[in-house]
Amino acid sequence: MPESKGRAKPTHTPPPQAHSKKKTMANPPWFVPVMLGLMLAGLIWVVAFYVSAGKFPIPNFGYKNLIIGLGLMISGFMMTTRWR
Repeated sequence: MPESKGRAKPTHTPPPQAHSKKKTMANPPWFVPVMLGLMLAGLIWVVAFYVSAGKFPIPNFGYKNLIIGLGLMISGFMMTTRWR
């Protein structure tokens, strides 16, 4: 009995893929110094408030100085999420 040749299957070629690589842009040169500066300024602000017993940096603000210092630090930490 003769053997069958089998059915010839076309070779599978995957469809072309669109290369949508997003180009990661580096941060501008001022980004890291501003980020670190905000964090350090906030830390210095809070430490100065505690060391001076609330009479420095701005005595009229009282405990709002903590909000200012923490706000500076948080804005610096938020910048770290965009750092590349």
